[in-house]
Amino acid sequence: MLRLNCPWCGTRDEVEFSFGGESHITRPSLDVSDAIWSDYLFNRENPKGIHHERWLHRYGCGRWFNVARDTVTHEVHAEYEMGAPKPEIPGKDSD
Repeated sequence: MLRLNCPWCGTRDEVEFSFGGESHITRPSLDVSDAIWSDYLFNRENPKGIHHERWLHRYGCGRWFNVARDTVTHEVHAEYEMGAPKPEIPGKDSD
C-alpha cells in the first residue's frame, strides 16, 4: 500500500487520499483557441520515472498538496505544499 506524508497531518495510508492528477499545470485564459483548451483538458504527461502529482487528504485535513512519485517503483521522493516549486531530487531527473 502507498503511504503518503500529508504536510499537515503526517504519514497516512493511501485510502485517506484522492489522486488529483498532474501538478504544476497552468490553466489557459478564456480567450484561447479550441486547440489550446483541448490540449489543456486532455493531454497530460505520462512519464516513466518521477511524476509530480496533486493529492487531496480527503479523510483528514481536506487540503491539497503535491507529491513527487516514481511511476515505476511508486517510491515517494517528496511531498510539498501547493504553490511551492518542484523540489530538487538528488540523482533523479525531475522533468
